[in-house]
Amino acid sequence: MTQIDYTKEPLLHVEGLKQYFKISRTYTTKAVDGISFDIWEGETYGLVGESGSGKSTTGRALIRLYNPTDGKIIFNGHNISGRLTKEDEQYLRQNMQMIFQDPMACLNPRKKVYDIIAQGLQIHKLYSSKEELDEKVYGILDKVGLSKEHATRYPQQFSGGQRQRIGIARALIMNPKLVIADEAISALDVSIQAQVVNLMRDLQDELGITYMFIAHDLSMVKYISDRIGVMHLGHIVETGTTDEIFENPIHPYTRSLLSAIPRPNPIVEKARVAMTYDKVKEGVDYTQGWIHKVTNTHSVLATQEEFDKWSEDAKHFKC
Repeated sequence: MTQIDYTKEPLLHVEGLKQYFKISRTYTTKAVDGISFDIWEGETYGLVGESGSGKSTTGRALIRLYNPTDGKIIFNGHNISGRLTKEDEQYLRQNMQMIFQDPMACLNPRKKVYDIIAQGLQIHKLYSSKEELDEKVYGILDKVGLSKEHATRYPQQFSGGQRQRIGIARALIMNPKLVIADEAISALDVSIQAQVVNLMRDLQDELGITYMFIAHDLSMVKYISDRIGVMHLGHIVETGTTDEIFENPIHPYTRSLLSAIPRPNPIVEKARVAMTYDKVKEGVDYTQGWIHKVTNTHSVLATQEEFDKWSEDAKHFKC
């Protein structure tokens, strides 16, 4: 298990990140609206929330597939928020990688697996000979549970789980410091999900990788994450360690997500009542709230009145 030193500077520091999309002259979608968080080296930071909450947009803004509207992003001492210098862009492309949600859509169907995985090394010239390139490609294929023979096939010749392994291999061959896994297991069968998550954990222990794990399946996030950020409508409403989020959820949105997790015991499942959370009905305005510290590692976005009420309600909540 990787030891995380929280006294050091975070690997990724995000402050006031905004990602807006202008839909028309009169309407702008605020997909990400001023979020701040840190990710330390060697940890897995889970970002959870329902569809449309801004999780994937956050990941794409961090890796600069989108140009952020506002905010500061510091990645291992490099400012990657504004206009990128050539050096910072090269550093970003080599040291931050993404595993995408759909393992078929993100793999070029006209390229063989070898070429897909080797592309990053070839672009950045991170090898000295054809033999070294072969060794790296076949080595990473072996690490993700595929064989040398698979390198000559095309993506459409593989199952969903195998394609996702190819996507993981493509990301990890660059030896990145941070991997953003965007719903990396949601398109897979449940049994394959467990295999892929276990593979990611094993590779983290072996290679010391840092993950940002974007998902809406809280049970899987609980299994893999060290800390969790709960996101709703472009705002991170609660952040804490995995134990704090699951054992002492303060924000009603977090509690509603936890109450929706099915229980394996049919008797307990029959008695489970899923909470509903309606931001408008409850009169919550995220732009009026500020960060309240519950502990050094646990914080909630709320006004003082909301924080007092939610803290009291949380005492009676049973997950």
